[in-house]
Amino acid sequence: MIKLFSSLAIVLSISLTQSRAQSIKTPIGTTIETQEIEAFLAQQMQGTNTPGLSLTLINDGKIAFEINKGMARPDSPVSSKTIFEGASISKPLFSFFVMKFVEKGLLDLDKPLFEYLPYEDIAHDVRYKTITARMVLTHQTGFPNWRTDTEGNELTIDFDPGTGYQYSGEGFQYLALVLQGILKTDAQGLEAIFQKEVALPLSLQHTKFIQNKSNLDNKAYSYKNGKWNDLEDYGNKEFGAAYGVHTTSADFANWLIALMNNEGLNENSYHELLKDQIELPDGNPNKTEGISHMSLGFFKGALPFGMAYGHGGNNDKRFSCLFVYIPQSKWGMVLLTNSGFGQELGLGLFRFLITPK
Repeated sequence: MIKLFSSLAIVLSISLTQSRAQSIKTPIGTTIETQEIEAFLAQQMQGTNTPGLSLTLINDGKIAFEINKGMARPDSPVSSKTIFEGASISKPLFSFFVMKFVEKGLLDLDKPLFEYLPYEDIAHDVRYKTITARMVLTHQTGFPNWRTDTEGNELTIDFDPGTGYQYSGEGFQYLALVLQGILKTDAQGLEAIFQKEVALPLSLQHTKFIQNKSNLDNKAYSYKNGKWNDLEDYGNKEFGAAYGVHTTSADFANWLIALMNNEGLNENSYHELLKDQIELPDGNPNKTEGISHMSLGFFKGALPFGMAYGHGGNNDKRFSCLFVYIPQSKWGMVLLTNSGFGQELGLGLFRFLITPK
């Protein structure tokens, strides 16, 4: 631990920072000096044993500030090219991708997925035949988050689909298989379509669900339980719709900018993607942060300074992250880390930015 943070002290002092201004706008419309943000991050990184992070902030629909701090691997600092696992921020990006299929008439959000592709893993429960893409993207399938969370490690349905809310990665993985079935392809083929339909048109150079050599060569090591973990080819055996995206903070920020500008989808698709789909149940922890509803794949809430959309991610406390964007002011942030504290850091930073100084 001493060795880690002695290295961190050196790297934090020479962090790679790209900024178009010494001060930037906050979500509440005030300005803040970028050095205040750097100081806040340095303190929080040390307090949470987070070795490395990448942050990109958007002002007025443009990247205004990017900072890469700390260590990507024991012997190399985080840079603008460092690849992080995006974990569950995969879900809203995948939802955007799904709308491309809807636009082309290949998928109906309200047609049972069973009619596209029967699913042997849950064939023992006939209720699965009512599950639709809309239910998947709003966590109403009744599936657990992961089957490994259940006794016997078997996929189950905990309530009649469409009658309740339960966060589930399993549903997203089923929908990814459905898309592969529609296209008569495999995970690699679905990745190729994602690159063609989403990543390349929106300049997401490094954003991939199935990794290539370049992404893996630039991928950060994760840091968990006080030790570094060697490079992992995590999720490359399936299209990880729920967890598998790898990206940089600036790359992912480019996608948020596309959302702010209504690019990549038609008007009807954007309306469907971002409108209120369900209200989160009472007691859901997101409600304490003002997040009250789900759209398709996004958490959303009406905050005093505008409607905010976002999502966090945590892959087994190895990589974690958070993004938030506000269409009204075209403000956004993407924070990626190689520790299990990215959501905590992201929420802390967001609160810091919206607190009047």
